[in-house]
Amino acid sequence: MSQSLNFLIPSSRLSDTTVPKQFPKPSLLSTFAIRLPVAKARTRRPIAAVLTSDNGKGVGGGGGGVVVVAADVGSFEVDLVTEAELKENGFRSTRRTKLVATIGPATSGSEQLEALAEGGMNVARINMCHGTREWHRLVIERVRRLNEEKGYAVAVMMDTEGSEIHMGDLGGAPSAKAEDGEIWTFSVRAFGSPRPERTITVNYDGFAEDVKVGDELLVDGGMVRFEVIEKIGPDVKCLCTDPGLLLPRANLTFWRDGSLVRERNAMLPTVSSKDWLDIDFGIAEGVDFIAISFVKSAEVINHLKSYIKARARDSDISVIAKIESIDSLKNLEEIIQASDGAMVARGDLGAQIPLEQVPSAQQKIVQLCRQLNKPVIVASQLLESMIEYPTPTRAEVADVSEAVRQRADALMLSGESAMGQFPDKALTVLRSVSLRIERWWREEKRHEAMELQDIASSFSDSISEEICNSAAKMANNLEVDALFVYTKTGHMASLLSRCRPDCPIFAFTTTTSVRRRLNLQWGLIPFRLSFSDDMESNLNKTFSLLKARGMIKSGDLVIAVSDMLQSIQVINVP
Repeated sequence: MSQSLNFLIPSSRLSDTTVPKQFPKPSLLSTFAIRLPVAKARTRRPIAAVLTSDNGKGVGGGGGGVVVVAADVGSFEVDLVTEAELKENGFRSTRRTKLVATIGPATSGSEQLEALAEGGMNVARINMCHGTREWHRLVIERVRRLNEEKGYAVAVMMDTEGSEIHMGDLGGAPSAKAEDGEIWTFSVRAFGSPRPERTITVNYDGFAEDVKVGDELLVDGGMVRFEVIEKIGPDVKCLCTDPGLLLPRANLTFWRDGSLVRERNAMLPTVSSKDWLDIDFGIAEGVDFIAISFVKSAEVINHLKSYIKARARDSDISVIAKIESIDSLKNLEEIIQASDGAMVARGDLGAQIPLEQVPSAQQKIVQLCRQLNKPVIVASQLLESMIEYPTPTRAEVADVSEAVRQRADALMLSGESAMGQFPDKALTVLRSVSLRIERWWREEKRHEAMELQDIASSFSDSISEEICNSAAKMANNLEVDALFVYTKTGHMASLLSRCRPDCPIFAFTTTTSVRRRLNLQWGLIPFRLSFSDDMESNLNKTFSLLKARGMIKSGDLVIAVSDMLQSIQVINVP
């Protein structure tokens, strides 16, 4: 039995026509109601799914089920870990919050990368502040090989260094400990090997000229603090006032009379000459995301996207804006609007604004990204103590829980996975905390009251947006177990993710690159599946493949949504 509502929109209306403000957008939930067929013999609520499509001819109205046809299981790519979770624990057990892990010396080997993928890593981040391009190329090759051989969809994010003031490489040492009361020298000189003891190079030639005696120097957002006590030519002598671990390429900021000295930083370009070479490297290697450090305006993002489009005609690389400066906050909305996503880089951000303002800034960024339909990553110092210890502090667990509760798309490990002693355990903590908070949210029936603003720029997009909003509401009201979306570009899957429905979203796409990019977004379980413009054929193939994998069974309830015919249909899996 099938029940449906179809919106038949002439193709001429589906052009890039701007939606008139006076046009009353239809509310699907307010215009129709569906009574779902329930089998009397059932002893439990049937597994239900919502299927959505932004391509294909749609499913016509009328009665009758869908006839399952034979399908080639080999044409179907699904994450092995997710498939095992689904079979063992069901739809509700799947994790919605995505996990990003920074790859470093502790995790660059093939076995370590596979362990991270098995532990739930969705995106592998490479930081161009460290290592050579040859080293990063090897990591990318290993991640790609892992995806091909094991069926994962781990995406690769390249993070640029940026042109802010930072330390050098510590003479090849992985780290250095600064103790209270020690005198350290910060210098712009180039030293041979070995360099003088307790000496750190600085990348900014005007550093000694700009700082003054009495200034406070913060390393890596305040992880270590120094007071400037003397200037001798290109050298600046500093007294350690807050001890801590110094890491290569750590960011430097200096404060005077309680205020950040930022004149020089404001004059530095967002994308340095080294960054452009790294960006060319990322384009050549086909990374999925490029994260830009210390973004000051939307102009930088637009310029970079134009550059990538000209250089990478056959690939689609997403640009992530790192929000980590006062300038970023001042121009926040225009930066997020121009970008393909954002990262809340709390470490550097906390070095430029008062610490007590960081939590509210994080929440503002997360909410704005969701309103504008951009994935957002919460990063920096989530589990900092696990660089050295096997268990996190309770405060760190509470911090992670808050990011999950805010419904951020992803959480990111930095030093914990790059150079920490317990990278697998740190990832396990993120995964287990995410699962628990998400389950608590569902148990408490905390469906959000957040009103999502209209973001469509055309009549066609407006209809897709309304359908996804309504499908998500239906999924919550009917307590379905999953939403399915067929998408070639990923746009409609993104719209469903934006709604944060109380169930996972199965996103079927035809290309491997789109599948990897979708792996960053909240609640999406990406599959690669070849499908046609015939929606009924797609449903037949999908049901056959999922049944063969033991993911669904006959009699399960399905809500099918198609935007080509603008239809919503209720059917039972045959």
